[in-house]
Amino acid sequence: MTTDRMRIGIAGINGRVGRLLREEVTAAGALLAGGTSRDRQEDGSLFATLDALAPLCDVVIDFTHAVTVQAHAAALAKAGAGWVLGTTGLSQADQDAVATAARTIPVVQAANYSPGVTLVTRLARQMAEVLPSSVYDAEILEMHHRQKVDAPSGTALAIGQAVADGRGIDLSSHMESGRTGHTGPRQADAIGFAVLRGGQIVGEHTLLFTSASEQIALTHRAFDRRVFATGAVQAALWLRGRAPGLYSMEDVLGLH
Repeated sequence: MTTDRMRIGIAGINGRVGRLLREEVTAAGALLAGGTSRDRQEDGSLFATLDALAPLCDVVIDFTHAVTVQAHAAALAKAGAGWVLGTTGLSQADQDAVATAARTIPVVQAANYSPGVTLVTRLARQMAEVLPSSVYDAEILEMHHRQKVDAPSGTALAIGQAVADGRGIDLSSHMESGRTGHTGPRQADAIGFAVLRGGQIVGEHTLLFTSASEQIALTHRAFDRRVFATGAVQAALWLRGRAPGLYSMEDVLGLH
């Protein structure tokens, strides 16, 4: 597959990840079709909304904000452009909009586009399948930079969902986060979350399985946001020619 004519747009092109995406799109040999930006310039490549950008693109990479998801879903479905979505903190209504768009266009959705995190999440599911909750307590610790607005992080929730899937339980009814005060003993089938914020930490996630006699720790640390940009561009290139549907980074990496 050649990439020289593939047109990739970037939502939030002047953000921290957006600037890296711009470099990675060019490095991959794809055509940068333009981007959306709040500080739009009169150079023909920056747009105030995705409605104007989407018709010029084969795929749009989107690491913006949850408040934009429903509008972006509608704009991309209307334009027939693929969607690489990395925005986290989505509501159920947002997720429903993503699912609706995926009936019309191909969508890759991931809380984290790092290949390493993708593998950690897969391992989390496999470990949860064989480590019973009656013996092994599952806890997830995450730390990010002080500017991050959602907690727990989308990646932490994805790891928690993998544990829940492996154990055949519903995450929302077994999740314990922000423990404080007299909480009583830990429930045997709980999935715990602890959140730290400070400095400019790109992202650290540790999954702990702890029994009375041993502890297993699975840790991923991101040192550079570029790893997310590289993975997102890889996903964009993979989307070319795909049928409508909702895909994951496991699909992109050929793990299914």
